[in-house]
Amino acid sequence: MHVSVYSTKPYDRQFLDSANLDAHHQFRYLDERLSEHTAVLQTGSDAVCIFVNDGCDAVAMERLAGQGCRLIALRCAGFNNVDLKAAELFGIKVVRVPAYSPYAVAEHTLALILCLNRKIHRAYNRVREGNFALHGLLGFDLHGKTVGIVGTGKIGVILAKSLLGLGCRVIAHDPFQSRELIEHGGSYVGIEEIWEHSDVISFHCPLTPESYHLVNDESIGQMKRGVMLVNTSRGGLVDAEAVIRGLKNRHIGSLALDVYEQEAPLFFENLSETIIQDDIFQRLLTFPNVLITGHQAYFTDEALRNIAETTVHNLTAFERGETLANEVTAAHAAK
Repeated sequence: MHVSVYSTKPYDRQFLDSANLDAHHQFRYLDERLSEHTAVLQTGSDAVCIFVNDGCDAVAMERLAGQGCRLIALRCAGFNNVDLKAAELFGIKVVRVPAYSPYAVAEHTLALILCLNRKIHRAYNRVREGNFALHGLLGFDLHGKTVGIVGTGKIGVILAKSLLGLGCRVIAHDPFQSRELIEHGGSYVGIEEIWEHSDVISFHCPLTPESYHLVNDESIGQMKRGVMLVNTSRGGLVDAEAVIRGLKNRHIGSLALDVYEQEAPLFFENLSETIIQDDIFQRLLTFPNVLITGHQAYFTDEALRNIAETTVHNLTAFERGETLANEVTAAHAAK
C-alpha cells in the first residue's frame, strides 16, 4: 500500500516504521494536518493515515477520492473528525484503532487527579524558586471521597479499580454496565446523581450529539460546590465558557483537562514563540486551580506501539481483501 501519513511527528515515524518492517507498506510522511486544502498532498496514494485533529469532511473526502484514495486509516479510536456518510458516498473505507492501551489514559487521569488535588505542579515551581511555604497547597484525602465516572469502557473501569484501591467510593454512569466494575465495588447511578454526589467527576465517554457539552451551565449548577472535574476523553464534552463561569463563582473547585474542544490549532505543536489567539484557552490558563496537558494521556511506549501495529494490520487486511475488523461506517456514527 502507498500511504500518505498526515500530522506526523518523529515518534509516529519511529513506531510506524518499526511495525511496518514485515508488511512493507510505503509510507509518505507529511507534517501537515489533513484538510480540504491539504488533501491534494495525498498525490495518488492508496490510503491516508490520519490522527485526532485531522479534518476529513465531505470536501476533503471528495478530493481524496478524486486522487485514488480508497482507505482512511485512523491511528486513534475516535472517528468524529471523519464524515462517514461522505466516505460511503465516495467509496472510501474507514478503519480505526479501537483500543491501544487503556492503562495509559487511566493512569494519566489518576495522575491529573493526584497532581491537581495536592497541587504538585504549583509546589514544583515554588521549590525551584526556593519557596518552601505550604500556604495555598492544601489538598484533601481522596480516601472516602465519592468519584463519579461517566463512561465505563476499558479506561473507565481501570480508573475505577485504581480509585477503589485508594479507598474512594465510585459511582458510574453508562448505558452499558460493566460487571467487572460492580464486582470490584462500584455502582451505577443516573447522571443527575453523578452531578449531585461526586467530589470528583472524570469523563471517559465518546463524543456524540447526546454527550456534546455534557458539562454546561445547567449540569455544573447541579454539581457539588467545590467539585473537581477531569476530562481525558473528548474536548467537546465540556463547554469551556461554562466551566470558566463555574471556576469564577467557585462552584467548580478545580479542573484538569487533557483535551480541549478547540485544541486542533494548539496541541501537538511548539507554540512557545507565538501569541496564542484562543482567548478562552488563555483564560483557563490564568486559574491557579486549573491543570492542562496537551492531549498527552495516550502517550506511552506501549500505546504508540499498539497504535502502529493495529494501523499496519488494518492496511494489510485491506490490501489483501480481508474482513476489516476495525472498520467504522455511518451506522457506527448514528449509534
